Amino acid sequence: MHNAHRRPAASTGSGRPPRLRLAAIAALAAILALLSACGSSAGTKPAATPAPATPAPTASSSPVDGTEIDQLPSVPSPTVTPSPPDLSTPAGQAAFLRQVFTDIQAVWSKDFAASGLTYAPARLVLFQSQVATACGTESAEVGPFYCPGDRAVYLDLQFFQSLAKQFGVSGDFAEAYVVAHEVGHHIQNLLGITGRVSAAGQGSNALSVKVELQADCFAGVWAHSTYERKLLEPGDIEEALKAAQVVGDDYLARASNTAVDPDSWTHGSSAQRQQWFTTGYHDGRPEACDTFAG
Repeated sequence: MHNAHRRPAASTGSGRPPRLRLAAIAALAAILALLSACGSSAGTKPAATPAPATPAPTASSSPVDGTEIDQLPSVPSPTVTPSPPDLSTPAGQAAFLRQVFTDIQAVWSKDFAASGLTYAPARLVLFQSQVATACGTESAEVGPFYCPGDRAVYLDLQFFQSLAKQFGVSGDFAEAYVVAHEVGHHIQNLLGITGRVSAAGQGSNALSVKVELQADCFAGVWAHSTYERKLLEPGDIEEALKAAQVVGDDYLARASNTAVDPDSWTHGSSAQRQQWFTTGYHDGRPEACDTFAG
């Protein structure tokens, strides 16, 4: 994650959009139950080139209002930068994940401050086997996840080992994508999106897909900031795209020899997940991440 190499295909534009209206989110919803858990174990190689920048949301409309995101300013540069990672040992990998987590939060903290908001930090919990959370006791089988009840991102290191050893998904930026996606759920929680989704239809697969794709796009927005800070190495974005591909619902269905049924999806297809990540990366602005648009 050093030395800029790959330039986003789309410009971030000139000027800054209007600041977020505080009244629009003054009544942030109380922390609700855990949305669909994120992350799975499967793998194959994606195309080497990034997906097009134009997003491909589902055609169905949604009662969730995405105007808050439209008014967030462009992502600024944070004050914290990750150190070169050493993923060869559990201690080195844990240190890298913490550094990335800190960096992602620094980006969003400055973004909130630029909008007149106070950023409430998330916590990072690294665990093995199982962990007790405000959302209940979860096992490592659920994969990486975010619990709004305690504002914490939970990561099992064995998840990344499985991706690398069994499915060929490896690299520091593949892991960083996963972390950035989970922090994206924290951003949704702080903006009240999590609460509105729950009120609009907890358990709705269509809404769950929109939530997950937006978190992918938010991860891409952070990735754009790493480009601007000249932290990217050749192949970093491809690593993220590969990780996004193998956690697509259609890919997971094929990997388990089950029928590909879009109505059962909770996270979106491989193509959708890659495309929304790329949208955030190319555009570099949270306003590009309104997956709830009709």
